[in-house]
Amino acid sequence: MEYTVQKLGKLAGVSTRTLRYYDEIGILKPARINSSGYRIYGQKEVDRLQQILFYRELGVSLEDIQKVVTDPSFDGASALKEHREKLLEKRAQLDLLIANVEKTINHSEGRISMSNKEKFEGFKKKMIEDNEKQYGNEAREKYGNESVDQSNAKLMNMTEEQYKEVTGLEKQLKETLAQAFATGDPAGPLAQKAAQLHKEWLCYFWSQYSKEAHAGLAQMYVDDERFKANYDKEQPGTAEFLRDAILIYTGVN
Repeated sequence: MEYTVQKLGKLAGVSTRTLRYYDEIGILKPARINSSGYRIYGQKEVDRLQQILFYRELGVSLEDIQKVVTDPSFDGASALKEHREKLLEKRAQLDLLIANVEKTINHSEGRISMSNKEKFEGFKKKMIEDNEKQYGNEAREKYGNESVDQSNAKLMNMTEEQYKEVTGLEKQLKETLAQAFATGDPAGPLAQKAAQLHKEWLCYFWSQYSKEAHAGLAQMYVDDERFKANYDKEQPGTAEFLRDAILIYTGVN
């Protein structure tokens, strides 16, 4: 079966403007242009659009999607299996939070008792799962399974007050780092304050702290593209700036 832009947009629930844009950037080309100048899409393009929408649902940027789906080695069947795994992970995280909310509702209505620790379990478990999914392999390879497991256990055992403290500290760190970056001086007082705050934040998760490990983590922020992209999201160059500030703070070359 073939589709025009309007019919495909209606089928997939996307605008015709989106489909035209996908054509312009080369991520979804029509199968052909008919004699009247209309874009015509076939089954292959329908399947490609489904893949694109799956990736978009998972929060992948169009730039990254384009690299994946236009790669000659792209395997649609394997990609679908990968989508399924990621969606299952996402569902498991949502189920955990939903269960936590339902439990909180029952507690507020007096049907069950719920400790303050239980109220934050869903958030803490999700944080651990997200970290394991994104950085687990690298962290375990660099620091060992025991250290990572101890760090996860420390997070799960956080009290409500500690959880509030660490989330507040993370916010303060981001704000201070942004202000320090504007000065351009990793050795300046603001940058060194950011490095100190970073150490304090780490100590909520690490079972023990060392200057060498701190410096090594800072270097990984630059070497690992995922960490780098996270820190450089608001201002490119932030990851390297933080690395330099931490190296000065720890005195590790």
